[in-house]
Amino acid sequence: MAFAHIVLGISEGWRQRRTLRLLVQHTPPGRTVLDLQPAMLAERGVAVLVLDFDGVLAPHGADRPLPEVHAWLRQVVAALGEEKVFILSNRPHGPRMDWFRIELPGVRVISGVRKKPYPDGLVRAGELANVPLSAILMVDDRLLTGCLAAITAGCVPYYVRSPFVDLRQRPRKELFFMLLRWAERRLVRLSP
Repeated sequence: MAFAHIVLGISEGWRQRRTLRLLVQHTPPGRTVLDLQPAMLAERGVAVLVLDFDGVLAPHGADRPLPEVHAWLRQVVAALGEEKVFILSNRPHGPRMDWFRIELPGVRVISGVRKKPYPDGLVRAGELANVPLSAILMVDDRLLTGCLAAITAGCVPYYVRSPFVDLRQRPRKELFFMLLRWAERRLVRLSP
């Protein structure tokens, strides 16, 4: 089914709403990926970093990470090594992935797996890096995709509460995802 990942996100999100609610409650407002300190990753037991693209590294539909994120990515690679950094996007193709092949060729893009919130991409990252799933940190701006996949897989979710947005370039797309994030937060607030 083409939209099975959406159905799974809603149903599993409902089941995991207490865990997701705690994640939101413990995530400071304004948090971006840049608040994640690369030097602290290993100290926190993180062996592998898996990153979503849209909203996390750049606004939706962008072809490359923002310049400040590019600098941050270089610090992450220095701290963990390129082979321990993965991109897991529900859109793993096009110029954005070409950018990684040129700028950070050792960073691997996970593709050919079912879309998040299925945990397949995280399982693949664990296999490729030869680390337990509990040592993987998944960074995502969506509760019912990447964060839910991390919880389901036994990885650690890092919720980006203030994703990168560019309303001038893609107003309809950005407004749609803003509404989607708002609805996800409302869903997880409902009483168990």
